[in-house]
Amino acid sequence: MAAAPLEAACRSLGRRPCKMQSFRIWDINQKTFYLRNNQLFAGHLQMPNTKLEVKLDMVPVNAHNVFLGIHNGKLCLSCVKSGDDIRLQLEAVNITDLSKNKEQNKRFTFIRLDNGSTMSFQSAACPGWFLCTVEEADQPVRLTNNLQDSHTVTQFYFREDQ
Repeated sequence: MAAAPLEAACRSLGRRPCKMQSFRIWDINQKTFYLRNNQLFAGHLQMPNTKLEVKLDMVPVNAHNVFLGIHNGKLCLSCVKSGDDIRLQLEAVNITDLSKNKEQNKRFTFIRLDNGSTMSFQSAACPGWFLCTVEEADQPVRLTNNLQDSHTVTQFYFREDQ
């Protein structure tokens, strides 16, 4: 499956409000995202469970930074640091309200890195930490700072949800 280009879809719209768009997301091992117990997981969903797949909502902050959410932007992905622990968290925040205070909402900001047909997302609040899945299916989506680990996947395909 080829990914749709996001350059036009996720471009900042200048002074006009940025539009939220929904995308299908899957990693290079074909695992899609789904929600279980208020946590984001990645796995190989098959019939009849394909309806569990969640779409990734995206609102551009500027040319490279985006806010990411699910459930029509009502749950947003954030990077939370507690001591030495850095983790991905879902927070009940409206994605379209985040752009009102960009600095305060830095934990919700991800740097979108285009890698040809795939993309990766680095946390703006925790530089060097990337959104990832692991090789094994049905495991939580998380953050990693070890891009050399062959068990983590930081490359994702996207297609705009129609």
